[in-house]
Amino acid sequence: MSRTTIRSVTVEPLNIALLEPFTIATGSVSSANNVLITVTLEDGSIGYGECAPFSPSTGETQETALAAARGCAALVGGGGKDAANWRVLSKLMRSVYFSQNTAIAGMEMALLDALTRSFGMPLYVFFGGASNAIETDYSIPMVTPEHGYELAKAAAARGITCLKVKVGGDIREDVARVEAIREGAPGLGLTLDANQGYTASEALLCLEALDDRDIRPLMMEQPVHKEDYEGLRYVTQHTRVPIAADESAHSAANVARLIQMGACNVVNIKLMKCGFVEALDIAAVCRATHTQLMIGAMMESRLATSAAAHFVAGLGGFRYIDLDTPMLLADDPFMGGYEQRGGVYDVSGVESGLGIERK
Repeated sequence: MSRTTIRSVTVEPLNIALLEPFTIATGSVSSANNVLITVTLEDGSIGYGECAPFSPSTGETQETALAAARGCAALVGGGGKDAANWRVLSKLMRSVYFSQNTAIAGMEMALLDALTRSFGMPLYVFFGGASNAIETDYSIPMVTPEHGYELAKAAAARGITCLKVKVGGDIREDVARVEAIREGAPGLGLTLDANQGYTASEALLCLEALDDRDIRPLMMEQPVHKEDYEGLRYVTQHTRVPIAADESAHSAANVARLIQMGACNVVNIKLMKCGFVEALDIAAVCRATHTQLMIGAMMESRLATSAAAHFVAGLGGFRYIDLDTPMLLADDPFMGGYEQRGGVYDVSGVESGLGIERK
């Protein structure tokens, strides 16, 4: 038995209220209803993992994630398995729970946190140590133009340098919201996220209407339904605005297909969509084809956000970073993981693992 042998795995609900309801094209949430996984190793190292199911995107709920996470815990927690073999354990979980990606992501997170704590190494160094800080945007949901203006002004005052605006509803309302946000924070970069809300022609109409108002977004994310690959390609090939695949992109194989089709310029990796092993493969496919990388999140606490920040800082080369959800929460049961200044998350102070502690 080694010091990194798994001694115990526990699974529990994790519920956190939001500051205000967060509305996107596919639905609205007022709290993060997640799952917390705790892995303890033989040497006493403790690792934390978070599953953040978001039904419109992943088809999972807190109930299904809890059930799957408990199943994964039974698979990896018994028989003296070693956290050092985290890729083998990931493959084992995926062979049974191949549709429950948030559960797999949360368990991989907890294993990697525990393992790198045992090694006395920060997770970002384990992933390659390309950098020790990243900078996130700040998301503004589908709100009235007036409220969007206020949120943009407040974000600029906090030192945020890029805003992500949720669109994908009525085009006139969307354009009015984007206009108001630009007025509230005129110097900031803007990206758009339609969350599958448009048809291909509606997405292009929105971009044309904004262009008429001298607004040129840095990028538009997932304009069409996740299974409408042809629609995604149509938008990509009829605008100079970079188009990102998010809900459409969930495995290395399907990302390779999207890129081969010319259906997107950017791929949004979310750990909750695919887990860490698959995310590494997706990043490799994108690097090999010079496709720009983005990282995003579901409704995640500081725990899962730290894991994504360490992943991005370790690998390097991410053009778009959207890891703002801890700023949307009314409370966060965790501390550590990174130091925040404006939109910058600095992980250089982490001594081992994710550096996350429960409050």
